[in-house]
Order: sequence, then structure tokens, then C-alpha cells
Amino acid sequence: MAHHFLSKHNKAGEAEPTKVAAGDWRKEEKHHKHMEQLGQLGAVAAGAYAMHEKHKAKKDPKHAHSHKIKEGVAAAAAVGSAGFALHEHHQKKDAKKHRLHGHHH
Repeated sequence: MAHHFLSKHNKAGEAEPTKVAAGDWRKEEKHHKHMEQLGQLGAVAAGAYAMHEKHKAKKDPKHAHSHKIKEGVAAAAAVGSAGFALHEHHQKKDAKKHRLHGHHH
């Protein structure tokens, strides 16, 4: 996937790499760090909500099915957020590598 942060799109909608100054790599690295942290926070929050709904399903047998559905949705959101955090972690590592080694595209 092309760096969304540093790409322009031509008329056909294809990403075109741009020349990047050293300070821009630092900015991109910081951006990915913040997004990684948000992904981690989302994973923790969604996981906590899934556990809450699991507990509610046990305590409220009359509405257990509804709580189990909410638990499943929250668990899926937690997995998705964790995957996003991992993706951003790798993007951050790439930006750091570019910043340190001067790989300008």
C-alpha cells in the first residue's frame, strides 16, 4: 500500500510518489506513532466492552442472545483495531528507516 500521507494522485487516480524532505519523514513517523496508539486504545476499549457484554450475558439470561451478539461485534472491533495498530507500527518503522537512512523516493 502506498503511503497515503505522502502521495499525490494523478488523473487516473493512481498514487504518485513525491519527493520527501528529511523533516517530513519525522512528521510521518510521528503521525504513524499516534495512529498506532489510537489503534491500541481502540483494541483495549473494544476488548473491555466485549468482556462487559460477556458478563451481562451470564447475569441476564433473558437477554443473553443480544449480549452475545454485542460481545461478538465488540470482539471483532478489538481484533480490527489491533490489526490497524500493527499496520501503523510497520508504517512507523518504515518512516523511521527512511528518515535514518535517507531513502527519498
